[in-house]
Amino acid sequence: MQSTSYADILNAEEADRARRRHPLRLVLIFLVVFFALQYAWGLSRGTWLEHVVIDQATVIPAAWIIDQIWPAFHVIPEGHRLIAPMGRLNVLNGCEGLEILFLLVAALIAYPLAWRSRWLGIGLGTLLVFSLNQTRIVILWHAYLSNRDWFSVLHGTVLPLIMIACCFIFFLAFLSRHGTPDE
Repeated sequence: MQSTSYADILNAEEADRARRRHPLRLVLIFLVVFFALQYAWGLSRGTWLEHVVIDQATVIPAAWIIDQIWPAFHVIPEGHRLIAPMGRLNVLNGCEGLEILFLLVAALIAYPLAWRSRWLGIGLGTLLVFSLNQTRIVILWHAYLSNRDWFSVLHGTVLPLIMIACCFIFFLAFLSRHGTPDE
């Protein structure tokens, strides 16, 4: 009978942690989770789920926020549109911020965290992405009404990059606080 020393147990645990953190494994899990979430969301096009996420959870809060900031605009939500006497803005599939949320969720699932930490990160990350996206829509509304040249730059490049950077910073900060591996 072979006895196992305490040092052997620690070495085995460290080898297991190193295996779980192997970069190729992390990237593979990240990609599988991200593309699975994207695929599932793609299947929801035209369904009640898409209408709930875009019309109810994105457009209605954005209209309320804009009305709180600029009551003179008289913005009302109508389906996937923000409508006011000065103009209307369509919030379509892709404008709800889910792609960025999917990146964050995939990163949190791929990294070897305790499941309790993963769920906490996903919950906090969802609130962060929702808040960032609402801010993005408010900024886009103002840019749409005041300077349409800025709207394109903000919509297509600047604001998505800012959202990704904020989520990356959140991810790093979250790992620094909750980054212990599965137990």
